[in-house]
Amino acid sequence: MPRDPLANADQLLRRVYAYVAYRVRDRTDAEDLTSETFERALRYTDTYDPRKGEPIAWLLGIARRCVYDASLRPRHLSAQPEPAIAGDIAGDVVARISLSDALESLSASDRELIALRYGSDLSAREIGRLLEMRTNAVEVALSRARGRLRTALEGTSPAGEQRPARLADEPL
Repeated sequence: MPRDPLANADQLLRRVYAYVAYRVRDRTDAEDLTSETFERALRYTDTYDPRKGEPIAWLLGIARRCVYDASLRPRHLSAQPEPAIAGDIAGDVVARISLSDALESLSASDRELIALRYGSDLSAREIGRLLEMRTNAVEVALSRARGRLRTALEGTSPAGEQRPARLADEPL
């Protein structure tokens, strides 16, 4: 009897949410798409084949389709603002906007690789299995995507001043 792919739901939920949040960058939409991912997973649990990979890879395949499907639907504006958080809000906002703009300047495949690696914390090997690529090809593509992201982050801001080479929290 095959093992239950949703047996470790708490850990899987965090990783799927992180991936989706990287892709859609709106907390409410990320929560909705994560819920949709798990709803589909529950509906199609019998399609999971442990010989093809770990449950996280199967779930992220579902999440990728949910994100794609959502990109085809008309967008709606959130009526409820997100609560304020303590700390350097202005600095956090500038960093997030800079990162968001830099990510938006990348190709869809670069954004996907970065979301899988840093949003879902998948290894190059796991990404390779998910995208049907060789591990070394994933590592090269990730390296190039990080380079393009770094270049975009080093660009100039709208005011004309030079941005710092790296953000303080930047994982790259």
